[in-house]
Amino acid sequence: MSKFYRKALGAAAGAGLLLAAGSAAAADAVTIQLKWVTQAQFAGYYVAQDKGFYKEADLDVTIKPGGPDIAPPQVIAGGGADVIIDWMPSALASREKGVPLVNISQVFEKSGMMLTCRKDSGITSPKDFPGHTLGVWFFGNEYPFLSWMAKLGIPTEGGNDGVTVLKQGFNVDPILQKQAACVSTMTYNEYWQIIDAGLTEEDLIVYKYEDQGVATLEDGLYVLEDSLKDAAFVDKMARFVKASLKGWDYARQHPDEAAEIVLENDATGAQTEKHQKRMMGEIAKLLGSEKLGFLDPADYDRTVDTLLSNESTPVITKKPEGAWTHEVWEKAMGM
Repeated sequence: MSKFYRKALGAAAGAGLLLAAGSAAAADAVTIQLKWVTQAQFAGYYVAQDKGFYKEADLDVTIKPGGPDIAPPQVIAGGGADVIIDWMPSALASREKGVPLVNISQVFEKSGMMLTCRKDSGITSPKDFPGHTLGVWFFGNEYPFLSWMAKLGIPTEGGNDGVTVLKQGFNVDPILQKQAACVSTMTYNEYWQIIDAGLTEEDLIVYKYEDQGVATLEDGLYVLEDSLKDAAFVDKMARFVKASLKGWDYARQHPDEAAEIVLENDATGAQTEKHQKRMMGEIAKLLGSEKLGFLDPADYDRTVDTLLSNESTPVITKKPEGAWTHEVWEKAMGM
């Protein structure tokens, strides 16, 4: 091989390495903060990561699990994430308090939240709530419950005419130990924890927020308002939304595989195959049926009206302005 030829090969190899490095550098970093721990509630994002959908969109995505001491709005306000998953009541309350969150995609079309009660507590309908202790999640999850009680005209300060609110941990111990007649549950998670603990479906009565007319929007994608002024950020988020929704579509079509992918990403080892597969089946029922990820303005308005309905302790004090946009979703759909 001639000296010239060797130099030519070396130059070509070097150019190839530079090109590869350039391609790697082209991947835009995105950090998403989950609302809760690694579980099938977030399967779409893990599937998008596992199947290479983010990579195909030139994205380098970091998925940060949540937990009982992690508030996504605080994380994004502190620069710890580019996009977060939050429930709309929490997001709108945070916006009013100075964290300008904007919904860019509404992944869950329906609410999975409900109040699960023991029949042996004597509760047969919501009119039986007064005089009982009800377990309620806080950290932004209490807002739909407070709105519901306001609609029913039931005080939440205790007494025979009101209910005593027990700040429920993120478990179902209060109903198992009869510390509360009812506890907060999700259709896809805590309800089944109660069943697995020994109570039967016949032992329980459930009140879905959807059925009570106070359902508020749950898992949606939120970013900071100022970030949307940057065209490059909007493009990056459009690619992220597109790839994420592709992951969600795959997850609902292959629920068992999606559950397995979630389990592979559970660093704690706390999740079980049975629970995650069951959860994925329930989560699929909450996803958008036609326009996956699209925020229906009517659903937004219903959520806002519900949050404003409690005159004594309103979740928000006025109708928000600029709290959502279709710009990112529409750009994603056009890709």
